This record gives sequence, C-alpha cells and structure tokens, in this order.
Amino acid sequence: MNKCIFLDRDGVLNRERGDYTFQLQDFEVLPGVSECLASFKKHGFLLIVVTNQAGISKGLYSTQMMNACHLKLQKEVNYAIDDIFYCRWHPSVSKSLSRKPQTLMFEKACALYNIDCHQSWMIGDRPGDIEAGISMALRTILIDPEKKMNDTPAHYIATDLHEANRIIISGQD
Repeated sequence: MNKCIFLDRDGVLNRERGDYTFQLQDFEVLPGVSECLASFKKHGFLLIVVTNQAGISKGLYSTQMMNACHLKLQKEVNYAIDDIFYCRWHPSVSKSLSRKPQTLMFEKACALYNIDCHQSWMIGDRPGDIEAGISMALRTILIDPEKKMNDTPAHYIATDLHEANRIIISGQD
C-alpha cells in the first residue's frame, strides 16, 4: 500500500486571496512549495490535492479556468503532484459527498492509488479539511500562519507548508 500527503489547494499551495482564485494572474504558488513537495516525494509519499471549487457550480468560473490554474501549479512544482481531485458543488446548489468535510474525494483517491490511511496525512487550512482527514483516519496538520485556531482537533498546527514538512519528515527518518 502507498502512503500519501493529501493537500488542500488555496492557503496551502497557493496564496489564499479570501475570494475564489481562478484567474491565472491571481494564482500565486507560495514560496518554497516546490521544495516541500519534492521532499515529500523523496520520502516516498504520493501527493494528492483535494479541493472544493464551488465557484464552478455558482457560475463564477469554468472547469477550464480551474484546470489552467492547476496546470500552472503543476509546472511550478515540477509535476510533483500525482493527482488533483476537486468538488465543483456549492451547498446552496447541490449536496455532495465529495465536498469537504465529506470524504468521497479521499475515498476515490484511496481506491485508485491503494493508499494506506494510517501512513498518510491531510494538510489543510480550514476546519473542513481537518474534519475530512480525521474521518479518513489520516494524521492532520492545520496550516494556521498566526496559530490562532487553538481549538482545532488537528493533530498538529503549522504556520506553513515548510513547518508541516518538518513535522512529517522528522517522523520518517
């Protein structure tokens, strides 16, 4: 079985703008993300992005626009990401078992890539990311730059992906 790092997109891999990020000029991969992902790969982890993209169902942007952002992300991280799963649905439009904190995106990835959840992690910046990770028996890291979310059920809190990388890799050596 494979071990995996599941990653939320906005706020973990690219700059969180507080609004939907779908324009290429606004899609900014955070500094050092490529190096962190390369480190995870070096330690034998699959890398799978799980992201809610409700702006599609709200008609704010197209799947093609989102895919262009994902291609930009892949290019900037030297194609280190093994797969990207997304949920296009907003709760006001449709109930979906894929939308985090639901776990269908994770379940599909685990089946497709033969992932051992007990050796795997979820890194996200929202309570729903952590809730989904815990529901899947993943170890979880909440990205909280100011470390203000003290009441989180996350296993760890990190200021950024660099700190999350140190937490995970220190347990691998």
